[in-house]
Amino acid sequence: MKKHRIYTMSFARVYPEYVAKAEKKGRTHTEVDEIICWLTGYSPAQLAAQLEKQTDVETFLAEAPQPNPARALIKGVVCGVRVEDIEEPTMREIRYLDKLIDELAKGKTMEKILRKA
Repeated sequence: MKKHRIYTMSFARVYPEYVAKAEKKGRTHTEVDEIICWLTGYSPAQLAAQLEKQTDVETFLAEAPQPNPARALIKGVVCGVRVEDIEEPTMREIRYLDKLIDELAKGKTMEKILRKA
């Protein structure tokens, strides 16, 4: 089976799109970083290093130091597909991040986005 092209794309190429989506709705670059670090377990310094290395999306997610167990609580529709129904693990992780950035752009509080409440 052929991999989706997003898997081989540099995370550094996708990252500015997440930031732009958030900033367009009045949210911040720092909030995007907080979401990514919460989801993956990367520290801010580790995230910066991954961006600098131009790590591809698949590797970025596969090497996440501490994927947050609460990510299983992320539910809803992204790109017309229910996140919780995605069987392929890497695509599910990508969609988790997409969903969290969507929630940020829609004005949800960080507490709710990070599944603290």
